[in-house]
Formats: sequence, C-alpha cells, structure tokens
Amino acid sequence: MDVVVTGLGATTPLGGDVPSTWAALLAGESGVQAIEDEWAAELPVRIAARLRVQPTSVLERVLARRLDRCEQAALVAAREAWAGAGAPQVDPERFAVIIGTGAGGALSLLEQNDILRAHGPRKVSPHTVPMLMPNGPAAWVSIELGAQGGAHTPVSACAGGAEAIAMGLDMIRLGRADVVLAGGSEACIHPLPLAGFAQARAHSTRNDEPERASRPFDVDRDGFVIGEGSALVVLERAEFAAARSARVHARLVGAGLTSDAHHITAAHHDGQVRAIRRALASAEMDPLDVSQVHAHATSTPLGDLTEADSIVSAIGTHPVVTATKSMTGHMFGAAGAMSAVAAVLSLREQTIPAIQNLDELDPRVKLDVITGTPRSGSAPSALVNSFGFGGHNACLVFTAR
Repeated sequence: MDVVVTGLGATTPLGGDVPSTWAALLAGESGVQAIEDEWAAELPVRIAARLRVQPTSVLERVLARRLDRCEQAALVAAREAWAGAGAPQVDPERFAVIIGTGAGGALSLLEQNDILRAHGPRKVSPHTVPMLMPNGPAAWVSIELGAQGGAHTPVSACAGGAEAIAMGLDMIRLGRADVVLAGGSEACIHPLPLAGFAQARAHSTRNDEPERASRPFDVDRDGFVIGEGSALVVLERAEFAAARSARVHARLVGAGLTSDAHHITAAHHDGQVRAIRRALASAEMDPLDVSQVHAHATSTPLGDLTEADSIVSAIGTHPVVTATKSMTGHMFGAAGAMSAVAAVLSLREQTIPAIQNLDELDPRVKLDVITGTPRSGSAPSALVNSFGFGGHNACLVFTAR
C-alpha cells in the first residue's frame, strides 16, 4: 500500500516553521548559541540550540500555560503540518497521532520539583502530571485535531521521532488508519541534562564558538550540542490523498526498526546495518537505489564513525550524505523527524543542504559528504538514519513523487 507525505510542520532552532527552517538549512545558518542564563555560569557546557521562535508567542496564552515546552512545540508544528495538508476531512477513527520523545516533560518535572522543595506541595501546579508525562504531546495534538484512531508515544531516546513515522507507515499499511500525523518533540535544555551529558563527555564543550561546535564527521568533533523543537509529517494512504486531490511532497516507502542489545549508550554497527537493510527491504529497494542519506551524525567521535561504517556496509559509498545537526543541534526525540522533513524537502526541491563546520573530513569516513554549499541535481530517494541511547535504531526511506 502506497503512503504519501502531504503535510510538514516544524519549529526549530532555525525557524518557527518549515519554510524558515528550510531556508536557514540551505543558507548554512547555525541555531547554536551561548547560554546567557545565570544558571549556566558554572556548567562545563554553556551552549545550546534553542527554539528560534518562542511557542508562547504563537499559542493562546491560557493554553500555553497548561503545557510543557515540548507539548507547546508539538502543537505549533502540528498546526502547521495539518494546515499544510489541507486539514483532511477524515473519519476520526481512521486518524491517528504518533509523537515520539526522549525526555517528555522533563522541564516541568524539574521545575515543579524545585517548587515543591522550596514552597511545599500547595504551590505545585495542578497541571503537573499532564505536563510531565511523555505522552502529553501526542495527547494534546490528538485532542486539538480530533484524532480517535490512536495517540501513541514511542519513548526511544533520539530515535523516537523516526520511530513514530515508521509506526505511522505500519498503521496505514495494516489498514488501521487513512491519515497519521507523526514525528517528534523535545525540550530539555536545563542544567541537569547539560551537566549529565558533560560528565558523560557526550556534549561539545566548544563554548567559545557555539555556532561551530556541532561538526559531524569532522576530524576535530568533540560531541553533540543539545537542541530543542518539534517536527511532524502528515502521512496518508495514497488513494485517500488522491481522492481529495491533496498535494504530495514525497512518498514514504519503507522503514526499519532494530535494537542493538549491546550497550546503553554506545552505538553498534551491526544493529544499524540491520535497520538500514530492513528499511530497504520494506521499500523493496536495492542499496544502489539509495541516492542520498540524511545521517544521524550527532558529532560524537565514536558515533559518527560507527554510522559511517554502517552506511558503507549496508549501502556502499555511492550516495551523497548530509547531516543537519550541524545547524539544528541534536533535537533528541525530534531529531529523526527533523531529518525526515529535511529529506522530504530535499526530494521535492532536488536540493540537499550541506554539512556545516566540516573543515577536515575524518580520514576514516569513506563517504561522499556534502560540504560548503547545497548539492543540486537528481536524487530520487533518501534514507534517514536515527539512532538512540538504549540501542534504538530507526531508518526511513522516502522517494520523490
């Protein structure tokens, strides 16, 4: 069964919607900035990729106060994606929402815990539990849009957004839905996660040049940069979309999900290779059919090299490779969905954003990576890689219309 993408939505460190984010990606802009807040002064990490546009400037004031920041971002992206798809008239029981995340409402949990300790239980917000629960973004979006076919939340670290899209593909192929709004949302820029990632030596400490800190595949990479935001896609059964003359941006033709069962944080070559191969089998494609890869490429020394080797093993060296985290930072549970949006736009516009901050390619990376300026030309298919702590691997395959 054919599944098509008819709507795109995003709010990111590069822009408050898809057009502004896409323009910034093509221009090679960075969303990474220094953290000027007083709480960051003593941290070893003082950089992050925060949302370019505050959700509170878009959402209704009363509603925004009841939502965690990751829920706010999801609702902003969902409204854009749904409007862009033409607000399909679909049987509510044939419409589902799937929004992945890594930490859910971590900001609300930490904030309300501080209030509890400082002022006692009577000062804790009555909205605390709906704000902190990881399924909050999917729940709020399903309520707003009237989706009664399911509201699901894969909590699979940095693979959550891509896994949500893979689940959407399955739901439609299995005949359980005609329309699925899927993707990811994340917002956990806070001293505790920053301190934890710094202690694990996973986060870049390039505090003196924030915009150059995220450098996938570069020989001098030293870790990722934490980011926040949401990215969502509207998936439809092709016949349903055709019947209403919907605009089709691309086709989602395959997905592969695996787990490493290896290490809680270290990526594993075999698990990634299996996920890529499963995605290609699902798409009924040969490795030579893949023309572009949107790599997970977080800018960690080990992670980037493992992924590069996995791509070569599963596909080869022929596709062109990009990595948007060099500009957006690592949006964790929203990262795979952000890469999916970038892949769909790359297929639609036949222009692929370039990796930024790649001054010297790690000689161990045997890939045709795009640097400097965007690459234009025929690239009819795209693989999206998304890998997460815990050994979660999610790969998606899109093709041009």
